[in-house]
Amino acid sequence: MSYKKMGVSEVAGGTPLQELNKTDDTEKPLLSDGTDGPACQVDFVSSEWGNVLVAVQGDRSKPAIVTCHDIGLNHVTCFQSFFNYSDMEPILRHFCVYHINAIGQEQGASQLPDGFQYPTMEQFVDIVLNVLNHFRIPRMVGFGMGAGANILSRFELAHPDMVDGLVLINGVSTQSTWTEWAQQKLSSYYLRGKGMTHYSQEYLLWHYFGKKTMETHQDLVVQFRENLAKSVNAFNVALFIDSYIKRSDLHIRRATDWPRHANARTIKCDVLLIAGANSPHLNDTVEMNSRLNPEKATWLKMSDCGGMILEEQPAKLTEAFRLFLQGQGYVLRLRPAAPAHSVEPPAPRPRQIGQPSPVMV
Repeated sequence: MSYKKMGVSEVAGGTPLQELNKTDDTEKPLLSDGTDGPACQVDFVSSEWGNVLVAVQGDRSKPAIVTCHDIGLNHVTCFQSFFNYSDMEPILRHFCVYHINAIGQEQGASQLPDGFQYPTMEQFVDIVLNVLNHFRIPRMVGFGMGAGANILSRFELAHPDMVDGLVLINGVSTQSTWTEWAQQKLSSYYLRGKGMTHYSQEYLLWHYFGKKTMETHQDLVVQFRENLAKSVNAFNVALFIDSYIKRSDLHIRRATDWPRHANARTIKCDVLLIAGANSPHLNDTVEMNSRLNPEKATWLKMSDCGGMILEEQPAKLTEAFRLFLQGQGYVLRLRPAAPAHSVEPPAPRPRQIGQPSPVMV
């Protein structure tokens, strides 16, 4: 690889996560058209379940960021606006982003045949591995949202030596609750039989944003409503939803007594776990954080934000992502071009072993 990893002490100063407490509304283009960033090159990777569309953004000789999207979305509707956001441009100069689209979820996808055996959440691990092997990626930083966050978590548990870090938005470590199962199952039923109905749209929009954001950012909700109506194949989305609600528990645990629980199943890499204060998945991220090693995980709760953090708070998320990468030793002397939303860091405060790491921004 062409980069040099360095210790945290060697990385140029930046704003600590605890100081991301200022909001600059002029830097929140909620409906960015995402046309200013590097163009994506589309490639197809073969798998047991068919070809997987991967959109590659950046120089392939550089370190890899691998993204996985949520249900009802694809790499365009989930990630394009954020990764083409102006503050992300310095990060993209140092990385190549590989956007993995779940089977049949890309824009303009043909309907999968009746009886198609859609991959389970566990089998998606093999798809991610196929993608990394296809592009000869030895290690990567994962960036996932919702179902995509669950997939990348499973991949790290299966292949910890290939993951340097995970950024998980609305991550969940448990199996679906009865309430979630019933709501998702009804949505899937309508998607299979009647297409993208009003009920399915409303449920998916709530899943993305939460009730408060749906009331306060109606223009953003309208755009996603149009995307659901025009850009996805409803039958294929139903198959992805069925796979997600049938997910198993990750069975990870926090090793509080290290000598006795040294072999406990856990995510070994550094994790940045993020949720909005008004996200419908906030409690899921709290539960997942309680299962992670506090020395490896940071839980980030963003104020004035629902579930679609990439669209609602791109400036804050970019800053948090930049600092996370710096902590990994990847991004050197990297600062936003106009850090109006940043402040200088105070003296660092050591965290005691076993102490959780919640951060409110």
